[in-house]
Amino acid sequence: MTAAEIAALLGTQFGPAITGTKLDALDPFVTVEPAKLVEVCTFLRDDPRLKFALLNDMTGVDYLEPDAKKVAKAGFEPHLELLYHVSSFAFPGRRFTLKLVLPRWSGTTGQLPEVPSVSGVWKTADWHEREVYDLVGVFFTGHPNLVRILLNDDWVGHPLRKDYEFPLEYHGIRCR
Repeated sequence: MTAAEIAALLGTQFGPAITGTKLDALDPFVTVEPAKLVEVCTFLRDDPRLKFALLNDMTGVDYLEPDAKKVAKAGFEPHLELLYHVSSFAFPGRRFTLKLVLPRWSGTTGQLPEVPSVSGVWKTADWHEREVYDLVGVFFTGHPNLVRILLNDDWVGHPLRKDYEFPLEYHGIRCR
């Protein structure tokens, strides 16, 4: 099944929850409404035509700087994007990507945007979501243990945010 066929199948199954596609990218993707993420991921894993049994990778990107192409696609500026890369063991070489577009803050500045956890769909999401939470600052609702994975519990902020200010010192140790 090609990326175009996968995107068409998702469009048929989920309608307006699939908000965009980019099939000529190095990693073809569809953009998904965050509220439907778990349902779309479960379908990708369980549908016998797809069988995307592995979440290879997940990452978050902060688009703080104005970019005319991104503003047109996202509909607001600045924003975060989450990317989910999935693979199939049943169909070797089959890969696909999901994208979510989120506001940088949920409501007021400092309040992290929320996305439903897919750790119940793919066990590997447990660590991937913790890393994105830790470094980018996205809260995953329903995650079984959403705690920092790379930084200490008392670390302030999310270092992969473009407006992050690295501390001069941490527990008496010079940082820069």
